[in-house]
Amino acid sequence: MDQSFGIAKPGAHSHEEAHDRPAKYLVLIESAGAAVARLFLDDRVPVAEFDASADEVGMMTTGLVPERSAPLPEWDRALAGHTTAERAAAEVYTLDV
Repeated sequence: MDQSFGIAKPGAHSHEEAHDRPAKYLVLIESAGAAVARLFLDDRVPVAEFDASADEVGMMTTGLVPERSAPLPEWDRALAGHTTAERAAAEVYTLDV
């Protein structure tokens, strides 16, 4: 079973990207006081955002160890709407692809 979680927002990316490229990163981060889960492609293009308490988050992260890499420069563009404190506290998971 493919568990790539390559979810895309309608119209946000090309048809090819939405169906052929799996999400590589899951970022759990606070946003306006609520925890959100954000999925990104390997080039850190966002493809989905949902409530971090969703059951799918547990399924995606089982057996994975989060990194605290959200403050690094490679995340600047993808997480531009988040504060320095939110980024420092964020958990970044690299999904099995």
